[in-house]
Amino acid sequence: MKELFFSIVSKYTTDARVPAQFWQELEKNYSQKKRHYHTLTHIEHMLRLAEENRTAVEDWDVFVFAIFYHDVVYRVLKSDNEEKSAALAERRLTQLGLSKDRIALCSALILATKTHQISTNSDCNLLLDLDLSVLGASWEQYEEYAGQIRREYAIYPDFLYKPGRKKVLERFLERDFIFKTPAFRAKFEAQARGNLHMEISRLT
Repeated sequence: MKELFFSIVSKYTTDARVPAQFWQELEKNYSQKKRHYHTLTHIEHMLRLAEENRTAVEDWDVFVFAIFYHDVVYRVLKSDNEEKSAALAERRLTQLGLSKDRIALCSALILATKTHQISTNSDCNLLLDLDLSVLGASWEQYEEYAGQIRREYAIYPDFLYKPGRKKVLERFLERDFIFKTPAFRAKFEAQARGNLHMEISRLT
């Protein structure tokens, strides 16, 4: 994961210090004590799936940057995490000299993770599916994920957390499809719906 980040950043700078500086910033943010799910483990999981679907990605470097930066700012009490994450990505990619169009694409990919709506951009749809792939994991893996999310929201007592969490899960179930791409839909949709229903039953 670190090697991948270094290799891509190094394409755009001759300053050997830059990849290390950017990585340290990412590592510091993703390793904050209050994070339990939105960590580098989540990023690593997304990257692994991205590699498996690499032939479907149109702009690989921008796609990878979007994965690394999409949760770089994450505070449970704030509603502008995606905007701030996108803004940080924009600053770093500007430093690297990427074109305005590619920077705008990276920003758009990150911002899309706020609402997870289907897009006309195939890279965006794949990124969203990678981000939600945990929903279609085995129940044991999903249960671990749900516990990690609960710990991230530990500031809220159950009587506040449970109704809020239930609403989030029900919104996914109300959609015709949770996953945007045919491949992920075939692989994860049924399991994801079963997992969501199971967690909801435990929240009531």
